[in-house]
Amino acid sequence: MRNLPSAASPVAPYGHDTPHAHAPHAPRPARSAPDPRRWRALALLCLAQFMLIVDVTVVTVALPTIARDLSLGRGGLTWVVAAYSLCFGGLLLLGGRLADTLGRRRAFLIGLTVFIAASLVCGLAWTGAALVGGRVAQGIGAALLSPAALSIITTTFDGPERGRALGVWAAIGGSGGAVGVLVGGLLTSGPGWQSVFLVNVPIGLAVLALLPRVVPPVPAVRRPLDVPGAIAATATAALLIFGLVRAGDYGWSEATTIVSLIGAAGGAVVFALRERTARSPLVPLAMLGRRSIATGNLIMLSTSSVLFAAFFLASQYLQNLLDYSAVRTGLVFLPVALAIIAGAHASSLLVGKVGPRAVAAAGFAFAAAGLVLLARLPADGNVVVDLLPGFMILALGLGLGFVCATTTALNGIGHHEAGLASGIVNTGHEIGGAFGVALATAIAGASVGGHTIAGFQTAFGVFAAAAAIIAVLALLLVPGGRPDTGDGPIFAH
Repeated sequence: MRNLPSAASPVAPYGHDTPHAHAPHAPRPARSAPDPRRWRALALLCLAQFMLIVDVTVVTVALPTIARDLSLGRGGLTWVVAAYSLCFGGLLLLGGRLADTLGRRRAFLIGLTVFIAASLVCGLAWTGAALVGGRVAQGIGAALLSPAALSIITTTFDGPERGRALGVWAAIGGSGGAVGVLVGGLLTSGPGWQSVFLVNVPIGLAVLALLPRVVPPVPAVRRPLDVPGAIAATATAALLIFGLVRAGDYGWSEATTIVSLIGAAGGAVVFALRERTARSPLVPLAMLGRRSIATGNLIMLSTSSVLFAAFFLASQYLQNLLDYSAVRTGLVFLPVALAIIAGAHASSLLVGKVGPRAVAAAGFAFAAAGLVLLARLPADGNVVVDLLPGFMILALGLGLGFVCATTTALNGIGHHEAGLASGIVNTGHEIGGAFGVALATAIAGASVGGHTIAGFQTAFGVFAAAAAIIAVLALLLVPGGRPDTGDGPIFAH
């Protein structure tokens, strides 16, 4: 981040400091008319991503029933949830590079095929081991599918349309977790917990059949795969996510938590040393140091941390203090999901006009205001009066943040790097979510699983202060100006 303009100094057009941005006065290449199939492609890509995000939370509601049917203890249930998150988040960087190496469409279709097959295994699981194995395979498929899908969107849309497309993508990522709680409750109480996984099969097969008709193949980028770097990156991300999940369940001072986090730090050092010397690195270190990538991931980490923490705390509050069922809790989250979608839509329009710096700062200012209201929740509060106003203000602000994070991180990225950059920003989403829940659990303390309000109030207050700090950092660090329109839609090639 050397020689970067300060927040108060004049700045070049957004994206000017990136290696792949266009020169300020260079003429852009002639382009053919955009292919009308791109919006149908967006719908299919977002539907696939929605399945992945929903599967992070949809299973949590079904855990008691799964435990009874498959005779699983607490440790086994933890792995039903953690196996998916670990493989999804841990393999995203490798999945992003494979999307560039194999070709985006091919990587997406392979990942989706793996995810569908794994969902079928989960739905037909006869033992706890079979279910956990299926969740591992789901995570592997998701790690290949998700960055490929985002890179297709990034290279398919251009100019203001890219902002709108990324707004839809961000709304899916922000609201999917909330919808997952409701869907999980409805399916578990209806057809049974198996349907939580089996519902992915017909949806996935439909996407698998339709996507090749609207997304043309693109040539793969032939380069050797940095296997040692891939192993180091995967181990680092997996250890970090596992340590954060473990901290949420057992506390920060628990031995396994400490060992996992130390291992993640050591893995990061090994990864950095490997990437400095590799002839064809998995992730060039210069790319991680690029201003757009670094600040975009800071915003994504922060947005995901605050949102997942808020969902976790609100769910605990509703079910433990107000005695809400899982289904009623999911219904409460529906207007919150709509607020995220509204924020993402507004952000997709505003970012193209005023740039992501002001929008990101405003988003976190809204989030801080909503969290201040939530910090005043009474023990016997009314959902409509006491919970939803603050939560919806928070959700609106974080909807703004998700689009700013993705737009900033992918600004000026060339087609040959789109998969890897998408993997980086998606990794920030997964790690941020795990960190937010772990931190919320540690701060709320005895209120989690108990019947006291003080811990919830303290946790919401701490996250309010953090959101206010991020709002200031956004003004200082996020590049000014409007996003670069990129190097053209893939359909024009």
